[in-house]
Amino acid sequence: MAHRIVTQVVVTGARVFGRAFAEAYKQAQASGKYAAQNKGKSGGGFTSSSLTLDEACKILNVKPPNGGAGEASLEPVMERFKKLFDINDPQKGGSFYLQSKILRARERLEMEVREAERKFAAEKELKEGWKPKVYKDR
Repeated sequence: MAHRIVTQVVVTGARVFGRAFAEAYKQAQASGKYAAQNKGKSGGGFTSSSLTLDEACKILNVKPPNGGAGEASLEPVMERFKKLFDINDPQKGGSFYLQSKILRARERLEMEVREAERKFAAEKELKEGWKPKVYKDR
C-alpha cells in the first residue's frame, strides 16, 4: 500500500513538473520570436533597453540637440545630469533606478550629439574637399 502512494506522488509530481517545463519552454519560444520581430523596429543601432531621444530629453528636461549647425552643445545636458544624478544618490536617500535612468539619458544625448557632429564634419569635408594638414620643417 505504501509503495502505491509513493509511486502515485512521484508520477503526479513528474507530470506537474513536465507540464510546467513545457509551458516555460513555449513562453521562451514566443518571447524569442517577439524579440526577433521587433529587433529592427528599435531604430538607430541601439538596443531595446536603451532610451529614445525623446525619452532622454524628457528625463533630463532639456530640448533635443540641434545638430544642423554642427554646434550641438552638451552644457545644458551636463548641468541637468549633474544636478539630477546628485539628487538621486542612493547614499543620500535617492533612487538607484532613477540615477541609472538619468545616466542612460545622458549617454543617449551624447551619442546623438556625436553622431550629428560626425555627419556635419563629413558634409563639410565633402563641400570643401579633403585638405590634409601639412607641417613645414624650419
